[in-house]
Amino acid sequence: MTMVSEPRTSAELIRAEEPVLAHNYHPLPVVVARAEGAWVEDVDGRRYLDLLAGYSALNFGHRHPALIEAAHRQLDRLTLTSRAFHNDRLAEFAERLVKLTGYDMMLPMNTGAEAVESGIKLARKWAYDVKGVPDGQATIVVAADNFHGRTTTIVSFSTDETARAGFGPFTPGFRIVPYNDLAALEAAIDETTAAVLIEPIQGEAGVLVPDDGYLSGVRELTHRTGCLFIADEIQSGLGRTGHTLAVQHEGVVPDAVLLGKALGGGIVPVSAVVGRRELLGVLHPGEHGSTFGGNPLAAAVGTAVVDLLETGEFQRRARELGVVLHNGLTGLLGHGVVSFRSRGLWAGVDVNPSLGTGRDISERLMREGVLVKDTHGSTIRIAPPLCITEEELRSAIGVLGNVLG
Repeated sequence: MTMVSEPRTSAELIRAEEPVLAHNYHPLPVVVARAEGAWVEDVDGRRYLDLLAGYSALNFGHRHPALIEAAHRQLDRLTLTSRAFHNDRLAEFAERLVKLTGYDMMLPMNTGAEAVESGIKLARKWAYDVKGVPDGQATIVVAADNFHGRTTTIVSFSTDETARAGFGPFTPGFRIVPYNDLAALEAAIDETTAAVLIEPIQGEAGVLVPDDGYLSGVRELTHRTGCLFIADEIQSGLGRTGHTLAVQHEGVVPDAVLLGKALGGGIVPVSAVVGRRELLGVLHPGEHGSTFGGNPLAAAVGTAVVDLLETGEFQRRARELGVVLHNGLTGLLGHGVVSFRSRGLWAGVDVNPSLGTGRDISERLMREGVLVKDTHGSTIRIAPPLCITEEELRSAIGVLGNVLG
């Protein structure tokens, strides 16, 4: 006999988590129970406009009908085989994703961190098998203030001490240079360099948009010095900035792109490395793998995500509503906003520190029915689902203005 739990309030549920959940996050005190589109509802029945979209995992909104339908349809047929066998959904997903992104091959994984780890392994294997770097000597150049995930290897090249402290010893083989600095990047590259791994826009750092020409400069430099350019588009990709990929703002084609978050439609974890055959072809059976990577449920949802992106509707919405967001934030400069950076429907907003920390501002907005998340200091991130309406977006910017006023 199944026991039915008595309904609990938000406060009760938050208290219930304390003794049984490890403290790996510091969430806002809202307990979401239902959601649709750009809106969520807590267990007490209060509605909030979601301006975070699961750190871009919900680019298409909560419970997009086409994605939910694809998941339901696949749940009735097959969910997992492992990669010990083929399944009937993976080939189409791979074909469609490489066509959408303009690459030759893809490697399916689950989480964003797994995609990054896979990119690192591919770069090192390519350095030894193709470039001729002596075994064990490959290096990868990364940018300061990066955020690529939380595994031990990834935090080895983080400059965020909160992410690093207490987790050593760290994985060697990485060189850290300032972001948006081509001269420093060039100085760090030598004959051992396998790849340059960067975010086209640094999300966790506060939505840092590099100078025009930086990404094309990275591409030219890596071509000239004979190493790979790997772009981490796990947050910036799949429509968020107004293009399918953020590197397309400069017409840049890296050797590989790391994808995740929105690739699973907010339903299941799906990630992938897409890239040139010369790079992904260095892997042979048994050298890398994932039990759930490329599972049929993930492939079905991922294919439905590609369907949505192929229409261009979401990229167009990000471009058009990005103008509304940019103009709205411009109007708040000097009225609580010190500065901001935006591209498409993505912004990092620096609030006057005298008004509080980013956490303080996020909590005030939450009380007014708008959900955002802080980064560092007095900076908040705005990244609404791409299905948000212009009226909803303008209303949210008005709420921000009122909170800061």
